[in-house]
Order: sequence, then C-alpha cells, then structure tokens
Amino acid sequence: MSSTEENSYSPCPDMHFIGKKADIVQAGRVMKRVDGSRDVLVVYHKGELYALDLRCYHAGGLLQNGDIEEFNGRLCIVCPWHKYKITLAEGEGLYQAVDNPMTRPLKTQWRSKGVKQRIHKVTEVSGDVYVTLNDSREAIESDVYQTEKYRTVSIDALPKPKQQA
Repeated sequence: MSSTEENSYSPCPDMHFIGKKADIVQAGRVMKRVDGSRDVLVVYHKGELYALDLRCYHAGGLLQNGDIEEFNGRLCIVCPWHKYKITLAEGEGLYQAVDNPMTRPLKTQWRSKGVKQRIHKVTEVSGDVYVTLNDSREAIESDVYQTEKYRTVSIDALPKPKQQA
C-alpha cells in the first residue's frame, strides 16, 4: 500500500480511492481492483474522468489500451480485440446501422445497442479521485467478466495503459 493510499480518507464509505487526479491526468488511464471485487478502468480524456468495467462486455477484452474516438458526438472507447464501441458516459454499445439497404449510396448512422458496459461514478475531492461502484441490481453484460474465472492475471501484472497524446 502506498503512502498516498494510506493517507487518503474516503469522504463516504461507498467511495473508493483511485489516486491523485494529477497522476491520473498524467497517465491518462488507471486500472484498479475496487472493493476487492471489481476491476475498473478510470480514463481521463479532454478534461473529464470516466470509470467503467475494465473488460469489454462482448468477449472480456481488456479496454485499457482501447482508442478513444468520437461517434455522432459521443466519446467511446474502442475495444482493441473486436473494435466494439462503448460510450464512456453511459456504457452503451454502439453499432453502425444502414438506414435502407436498397438505397444507394448506403446511408449509415450510429445507433445504440443499449447499456452493455457497467459504468461507475467518479468524484474528485481536493485532488483525490474516488469511484463509487454502480450498484444497480439490473444485470449488465460486462458483469460476466467480473469473476475470478476471467482474472487469470493480477491487475498489477497487466501491461500499463498506453500514454494518451
């Protein structure tokens, strides 16, 4: 346990210390096992902090090196395994739909598959970043990958996320 973790005081019992905001901003992304049960990815992008389950809802791909892209004005993380697009703010899976397959040229638009990835609340208090786990009882597809079966490697042994430009 680092001195930062030892000295951090959680303002609320449900809030879990992730790290210093300055360190997260510099890294761009931080992975953390929260409450001993959930692997969370915290992403800093263009002034905002987001938290979501670390493994993609589709096949458990690790999102820490996924590209951040915008689709129809919505920021998404793109799973590096199968290129699934997940909105950072809502956890929705996006897909590109064809309006009318009989019309040429084809016109497409991005549509939602619904919430597929569990997202979590991020709070900053005096430069410290905390995550409050989403405790919705409703099953979300990314929940499947939050079991020991899919934790074949310690989160500390995973490759560090790539630095953001």
